[in-house]
Amino acid sequence: MRPHVLESETGPLVLIVDDVPESLVALQDMLDDTGYTVLVASDGPTALQRARQARPDVILLDALMPGMDGFEVARRLKADERTAGIPILFMTGLTETEHLIEGLAAGAVDYVTKPVKPQEVIARIGIHLRTSRQIRQGSMVQRQARNALDAFGFATITVRMRDGRLLWQTPLARELLWRYCGTESPVTPEPVLQWLRRYGPDLCRGYPAPAEPPRLTLTKGTRRLTLRLYRSVDDPSDTSADSEGGHWLIVMQETSDTSVLEALMSTFGLTAREAEVLYWVVQGKINRDIADIVGASAATVKKHLERIHAKLGVETRTAAAALALQRVPQLRPGGGV
Repeated sequence: MRPHVLESETGPLVLIVDDVPESLVALQDMLDDTGYTVLVASDGPTALQRARQARPDVILLDALMPGMDGFEVARRLKADERTAGIPILFMTGLTETEHLIEGLAAGAVDYVTKPVKPQEVIARIGIHLRTSRQIRQGSMVQRQARNALDAFGFATITVRMRDGRLLWQTPLARELLWRYCGTESPVTPEPVLQWLRRYGPDLCRGYPAPAEPPRLTLTKGTRRLTLRLYRSVDDPSDTSADSEGGHWLIVMQETSDTSVLEALMSTFGLTAREAEVLYWVVQGKINRDIADIVGASAATVKKHLERIHAKLGVETRTAAAALALQRVPQLRPGGGV
């Protein structure tokens, strides 16, 4: 990150790029008098180097320069994540529509025509500095909220609906997605993508307006990963956001059968094997299936179930399952998230 000492000692940092020395001097004097800190560059390669090193708050960029022109400089700045968020204002004597379009397509947010008018330049710089500052503050709040979720065991990712690209993830989310799906950013796991495309549009339209769409659960051995989908949370700093679904926040949390079994044991005073049998009863398994799962005979499972009934004070497996669901929230779908 760019050291903030320049901005704290004087004013916001402006990089001026122009191959005409007279223009550089005039612009530098004007901005100095207004309280800005100014860096200058007289060619494209120098501009790229200084932008990466100093991270200016805004760049005034001449469109026509020998060698690397301003359009190419802008494209390279926007392709580099270190400088992609810096507002670029083109300075140009060109008024043809195609040149203006080329400048905006290259990543500029605005332009001023030469010869520049001091008050117009200052006003436009001020507007884009305020916008940039608001975007940074909004992004910081989002990052803090996401990191707080991560700290409490809730991993989060952001997915762009238009192309299914995974744009952002917390460290915990990265670890979980690799463990459960074997995928890494920017790839969104296919089950997650299908789930998002199934429920995202309805949630966006508010129809049929559920409190939240059904959760997605991925399993791996005795552990499960539960995912919750939230409405689009477009990041204003990401210019790739569009109207085709926006960006979606997905919150994930991992739970395991081990923690559920421990909860059953402590709640009802069951042995480890009794807790395991009750767990599978709650999952709707019959005695024969449970016997296959736990590696015992159906008769042994029946004896375990009789002791479970006695400890829970119930007479049927249905009543035992209902009481377990009532007393142990981890058994409920998504109960741990």
